[in-house]
Amino acid sequence: MRHRAGIVIEPATIGVQEVSDKVREARLTERWAHGGAFPFTTSFTDIQSDEVSNGLIADFIRARIREKVKDPAVADKLCPEYLYATRRVCVDIGYYEMFNRENVQLIDVEEDPIVEFTETCIRQASGEEHQVDTIVLATGYDAMTGALLAVDITGRDGLKADDVWANGPRNYLGLAIAGFPNMFMVTGPGSPSVLTNVIRAIEHHVDWLTDCFETMRDNDIATIEATTEAQDGWVEHVNELADRTLYPRTPSWYLGSDIPGKPKVFMPYAGGLPAYREEADGVALRGYEGFTLTPRTTA
Repeated sequence: MRHRAGIVIEPATIGVQEVSDKVREARLTERWAHGGAFPFTTSFTDIQSDEVSNGLIADFIRARIREKVKDPAVADKLCPEYLYATRRVCVDIGYYEMFNRENVQLIDVEEDPIVEFTETCIRQASGEEHQVDTIVLATGYDAMTGALLAVDITGRDGLKADDVWANGPRNYLGLAIAGFPNMFMVTGPGSPSVLTNVIRAIEHHVDWLTDCFETMRDNDIATIEATTEAQDGWVEHVNELADRTLYPRTPSWYLGSDIPGKPKVFMPYAGGLPAYREEADGVALRGYEGFTLTPRTTA
């Protein structure tokens, strides 16, 4: 819980450009061999905030991909051109080596889009046909807001959640929405959620909510509701943190870029798990600051 990414790993203390090429290569090689996404992306302090530093890390990764993939043209297609870790990174076990197999072919559907599925093949815009007996579709998903808005949630005075979020998600602490009393989210937009170890983020939210419900019960509180002012301040804070990073520079599902028509707003809290815990726990310690608590009335 004390680690930024919610995973126990030696924290970085220095930026990419503050060390020699030799030291940088050695540290990256060590973290690369360790495996996993977070240990590598946290090997230096400025990977996700400085474009030059990010580029040096990306060059290291592209070199590793080119070492694994024998065909240079295929390797080039597999090398990402966007800023490293501003999208989910590929944490592979044998993924790149798969493209060295004789029965595997990489098709770039951005250069030649798929236009049709038939009973026997996939057809591309160029007319190229690929005979198939099984198709696996990785279609993505409407991250962070899709499932919530699909419920058709109604708050006070007929207020609709999809109206409140028409220009992007607005809430307080990633937990509650103004106008929707006694309704809470777990690891919703505006919380660390997908930028950290999600299990740790869930654990913190469940503990926070448990304490909140016990406080309400012990003090005979009927409703708890985020204020509009607190919500506005939190949204501004989340946006400010995102703008300090490189994340908003790359189209991704963090921004809703995979869903046509979805507002392009960076949704997670980019300040790390410990900073978020301090903010949310502080709100509770100060008597649920930013919330309106209404006592139960007796007839």
